[in-house]
Amino acid sequence: MRLTARRVSSTGHVVSVLFIALAAAVFAISRAAAADPAFTVTSTDLAPGKTIGRDLLFDQSECKGGNRSPQISWHGAPANARSFAVTVFDPDAPGRGWWHWAVAGIPVGTDRLSNNASASGALRKMGAIEARNDWDTDGYGGPCPPPGKPHRYVVTVYALNSADLRLRQGTPALMFEHEIRTMTIASAQLTFTYGR
Repeated sequence: MRLTARRVSSTGHVVSVLFIALAAAVFAISRAAAADPAFTVTSTDLAPGKTIGRDLLFDQSECKGGNRSPQISWHGAPANARSFAVTVFDPDAPGRGWWHWAVAGIPVGTDRLSNNASASGALRKMGAIEARNDWDTDGYGGPCPPPGKPHRYVVTVYALNSADLRLRQGTPALMFEHEIRTMTIASAQLTFTYGR
């Protein structure tokens, strides 16, 4: 009888130890999740419900905008990020969509791009490189959809695990996107719409 009682007691002890270990693991995970903020992207130029300014539109064709790249900020990037990249893509354009901007090699420690960072030379000064967009120009090419249903524009900030990208200024945006995705450890997006 004593042997049986010890076994029950031993089993109860094992269950208690397992329960305590499980509770500690859940607590540690919840603390880590609370300490690790979500990776997010925001923009003063692309605020929800705000009509985008003419200064962000393409400067040719029928749009006659300022072709200034938008201000973009990001927060909560992974601590192991080694560089950043940014893309702007229109999934509603006919065919495979339309690349408006792809920039990579943004140094770690950077958490924002100012308005007009593309044309102002700010990206070159920090060592970043820009792709050839689908307007067939290097750098940012703003929205200019055909008249009709508004298009969505997806702004994505990528945290990359390397600063050593096999990309050159003027490489097509689609190739930039492929290289960026192979090194992505996290990404954050915001979407805005524009129509004529």
